[in-house]
Amino acid sequence: MKRVIIIGGGVAGMQTALHLRTQGIEPLIIEKEAELGGKLRGWHVLFPSFTPADEILTALRSRIKQQNIGVRTSTEVKSFTSRSVTLSTGETLACDSVVMSTGFTLFDARLKEEYGYGIYDNVYTSVDIERMLNEGKVAMKDGSRPKRIAFLHCVGSRDEKVGQHHCSKVCCITGVKQAMEMKKLFPDADVFNFYMDIRMFGPGYEEMYREAQIKYNIHFVRGRISEAGETFEGRIQIKAEDTLTGRPLRMSVDMLVLLVGMRANDDNASLAAGAHLLQSPSGFMQPRDLFLNNMKSNTEGIFYAGAVTSPKNIGETLNEACTAADAVANYLSE
Repeated sequence: MKRVIIIGGGVAGMQTALHLRTQGIEPLIIEKEAELGGKLRGWHVLFPSFTPADEILTALRSRIKQQNIGVRTSTEVKSFTSRSVTLSTGETLACDSVVMSTGFTLFDARLKEEYGYGIYDNVYTSVDIERMLNEGKVAMKDGSRPKRIAFLHCVGSRDEKVGQHHCSKVCCITGVKQAMEMKKLFPDADVFNFYMDIRMFGPGYEEMYREAQIKYNIHFVRGRISEAGETFEGRIQIKAEDTLTGRPLRMSVDMLVLLVGMRANDDNASLAAGAHLLQSPSGFMQPRDLFLNNMKSNTEGIFYAGAVTSPKNIGETLNEACTAADAVANYLSE
């Protein structure tokens, strides 16, 4: 039986392994974290259906176990070729092909000092909000209920100052989803979304955006927040410009939420160098082409699945994982 090593045990890695198994191929997942699931482990509900993330995660993990697919967690890959994977322990594993599904890294909001993340108590990231929603403990630092909440889009995306020129694709819809969740928790609160432009590209996204405005009365302001500061009362004062009216805007909010984007993993460069792989200008891995071979690398026998090549949502990641598995199966049969 042919053996394929999958580097990364998130959504893409698990789905790739499951689809390979149906084709009589032996997959082995190598995951550096202690558990499978990747970034999905930190999500509360998924847009646009508000499906609990845990439902998807539990189903994938259960199928991996039922299919008796090999998994090595808390294991880091140091380098690889199309025929072997070397672990940080020095152990080398032989294989017939490799799928790289290592995903992405979330932008560190502390690099945007003007927004005060890590400095002021009531400045959060979208990751923090997902965690708080999961824990059922959404509140200001002092435990009180917020009366005014502001979301800021594109933090660490489309930003030349921090070297992130690409669009992270899912920040817009994440901001809409979280704004709706906050409005459900705090019906009397005013909720604002500050954005450069709204990109509702997926099925059900535009409808969700309209619902946020009509049903939940969430305010959308076209304009970037230039800076944030803390008041004596512990609130966050923000300065922005409403670019539709051309007027400067200043307001105090109880919570400022930074919608952080996806960036390429730091170890992409070293892994790419060892396997002679190409990277795109954004740092994500570059597929052979964007159409007929978008799951293949420039090196025979090495394939990609999921957000390792660019920002993607969960649905796209699951679909691309199946496509990657098919490409691997075709390669091995040849």
